[in-house]
Amino acid sequence: MQTQTGVHLHCGHVDIGHAHKGRGQRTFAHPVQARHCKLAEGSRRAFFGHTAGLKTGETCGRNVRHVKQRSAVQTSAIFGFLRGDAAEKTRKKYQAQVDAINRLEPEMQKLSDEELANKTQDLKQKAQKNGGVDDLLVEAFAVVREGSKRVLGLRPFDVQLIGGMILHNGEIAEMRTGEGKTLVAVLPAYLNALAGKGVQVVTVNDYLARRDSEWVGQVHRFLGLQVGLVQQGLAYNADVTYVTNSELGFDFLRDNLAQRGEDLVLREANFCVIDEVDSILIDEARTPLIISGSAEKPSEKYYKAAKLAEALQREHHYTVDEKQKSVLLTEQGYEDAEDVLETQDLYDPREQWASYLTNALKAKELQIRDVNYIVRGEEVIIVDEFTGRTMPGRRWGEGLHQAVEAKEQLPIQNETITLASISYQNFFRSYKKLAGMTGTAETESSEFQNIYNLPVTVVPTNQKVRRTDESDVVFRTEEGKWSAVVTEIKRMVKTGRPVLVGTTSVERSEMLAGMLREADIKCQLLNAKPENVERESEIVAQSGRSKAVTIATNMAGRGTDIILGGNPEYMARLKLRELLMPEVVRSVEG
Repeated sequence: MQTQTGVHLHCGHVDIGHAHKGRGQRTFAHPVQARHCKLAEGSRRAFFGHTAGLKTGETCGRNVRHVKQRSAVQTSAIFGFLRGDAAEKTRKKYQAQVDAINRLEPEMQKLSDEELANKTQDLKQKAQKNGGVDDLLVEAFAVVREGSKRVLGLRPFDVQLIGGMILHNGEIAEMRTGEGKTLVAVLPAYLNALAGKGVQVVTVNDYLARRDSEWVGQVHRFLGLQVGLVQQGLAYNADVTYVTNSELGFDFLRDNLAQRGEDLVLREANFCVIDEVDSILIDEARTPLIISGSAEKPSEKYYKAAKLAEALQREHHYTVDEKQKSVLLTEQGYEDAEDVLETQDLYDPREQWASYLTNALKAKELQIRDVNYIVRGEEVIIVDEFTGRTMPGRRWGEGLHQAVEAKEQLPIQNETITLASISYQNFFRSYKKLAGMTGTAETESSEFQNIYNLPVTVVPTNQKVRRTDESDVVFRTEEGKWSAVVTEIKRMVKTGRPVLVGTTSVERSEMLAGMLREADIKCQLLNAKPENVERESEIVAQSGRSKAVTIATNMAGRGTDIILGGNPEYMARLKLRELLMPEVVRSVEG
């Protein structure tokens, strides 16, 4: 990420709770947890083909109570019927094109590697002659399918071809977990790259962007296209670019601040495919991306406000609205604060004590260490609430970040003023053609249609889903819930099953890891702490082994491919690289 001197990147601390309006949210007690419960997907996302759930009263005694509502299994069955009907309509709609692609397969198989790669140049010439790529879909998809077979050893299924067509049409493809969304994106990316205007494939974090560019990017390279990976660098001139949503958004803002034409990095907003589209366009829709400059303010006021905030008592001196992320002083709070600060009016514009104190109280009550941020050295680093990953260089605005630094007794960096800002919602609507993939989109179909003009189409599964979705269990206490989780993990480990435990924060992941160690259960921890991030690839590669227990935050919640039995081929490559090129491995994996 190229940043001008004195310029900072940060995410605003606005309330984005309204982005979840209408989305059923529950706290899951199972070893596999999901942040949101979407009925069309069943009770939760399954990582291992079977999601184990505690039966009421099985291990939890009186801490468990029934929830009087239709069970998740019944709901899943009802919605499954409806989904199947929609999926069948999708299959019939695209069957003719699928058949045409299949008829070309024998012809593609006869071509040498060089002849197959030369097809790309032929298709580019046809695209230029036709003034578009729509008429080239059948041939282009046939080329990609054969290229994928030769490079990756994977032949895209017919339903994956359908998913690629849906994306090319500028729609959202709802594909169930495990149906191969990453490979699907290669098809429309290749087709639209033939126009020579560039394609961006957007993922939710750097790990997935790097993985996709290195893995499925091989297909594009084999077929003669340039592949770029944007990770704090410039790669937008490639035919297909893999990039995170945040990096793409900030590059857009930097382009708008550029003084010279040669400083611009983005190409025309032509075609974009968003992986986990519901996370970016719904969950984070209103999250502001902000580029800001420095504006000095006296640091002693932050320290004084932090000390006062620590002394004030909740409910007596102030109230907290956690949903709105706001703090409000009571009359008693005003009086006591003015006495301590020796001011007649907290809102005196010359002193601005109200702003300092409000931020100090927010830092105390709403910004929790190892949940919302971590401390590394003398720096407060934000933890993304959606991805569970740290965001180095990003800062909360309007004095909140400084208030957290004062709370932690760290050196206070200068406050910032906003130079440029945009939300994901406004940014992605600037694309001529936008498409997305996710396992859960149908429940937000009206939002996608009304806000982004993106229809949602359900893609049929390649095989009948055999996963079992268990009912949810609700606990009266946190202690009872985590005790039951440990008991369930013990039971699963005894059967030889791998277990993935999803937690919502660094703090909770480490708490559970401690409980498992006390129970003499070995586990791997994957959260935003630097020592764990550096081993992310290794942890994920091995989390599918028999009896493996992995505790993860949201970092492993989206797009993470866990292979049952582990991934010995990847581990062998990693260990070989560690022996031969340790400095390269450290730079890539870190």
